[in-house]
Amino acid sequence: MRRSLMAIAASCMVLALSAHAEDVALPRDTRVPGGIAVIDIADGEAGPGAVYFGEYRAPVVRTATGWKAIVGIPLATEPGPQTLKVLAPASGDPTREISFTVAPKAYATQKLTVEPRKADPLPEDMKRIDEESARTERALATYSEELTPTWAWAPPVPGKQSDSYGKRRVFNDIPRKPHSGMDIAAPTGTPIRSPAAGRVVETGDFFFNGNTVFVDHGQGVLTLYCHLSRIDVKPGDLVKEGQVLGLVGATGRVTGPHLHWGVSINRAMVDPALLLQKGDRG
Repeated sequence: MRRSLMAIAASCMVLALSAHAEDVALPRDTRVPGGIAVIDIADGEAGPGAVYFGEYRAPVVRTATGWKAIVGIPLATEPGPQTLKVLAPASGDPTREISFTVAPKAYATQKLTVEPRKADPLPEDMKRIDEESARTERALATYSEELTPTWAWAPPVPGKQSDSYGKRRVFNDIPRKPHSGMDIAAPTGTPIRSPAAGRVVETGDFFFNGNTVFVDHGQGVLTLYCHLSRIDVKPGDLVKEGQVLGLVGATGRVTGPHLHWGVSINRAMVDPALLLQKGDRG
């Protein structure tokens, strides 16, 4: 009798684990420049080796149907065949290559008028900009084994979500890089909440981005929050899902108060809308 009860309990535990695995929410598989590719990489319980797209390591997640890589596709990626590398795990299996295809996507151009110095920085601004670029690169290149990202988020602030991701920006008739995040319109002082648990890796007042916070969510998944009126966290802080990081503002290169929200996966700035739950997509 006792063995039967133990067997039933074990079966229930397996079913519970399977149900939990089936409930894993994943980002939308959108294989375009600036999108995300969700790629099958292994079956069974044993985890695969490290997965790389280019020189950066991509996160992996276990689901009911096996292990999947969540691959950020840089905006500058040329459409066509791409290759993912799965390094040999401890079992000694050989390194594998998995091919997938990136489809073309056309992004619009957006013209904006800002303070002249923010469109065409003075020579004395360039040293600061270069230093801040290096800080940004270090933050976004973070890869933390001990943190595990989640994949279905709520937006960090309520408000109208623009479709500006990927648009080529022209500031005061000067062409600049494409927009690498989502702008969410919100009044100054609106609380900005972390959409997932993580650790703050960098904060500061940046020339273009204004008051900015970078949060590491694990396995090469990071978020950044720009143009804040106030920062409420500091590097090293552990934050919970829903915790306030700061307040919406209009610092840096802006045309008015809003949140610029960026998402980086394996050092590719992807469209944040791909990680929002269906009911939260603007």
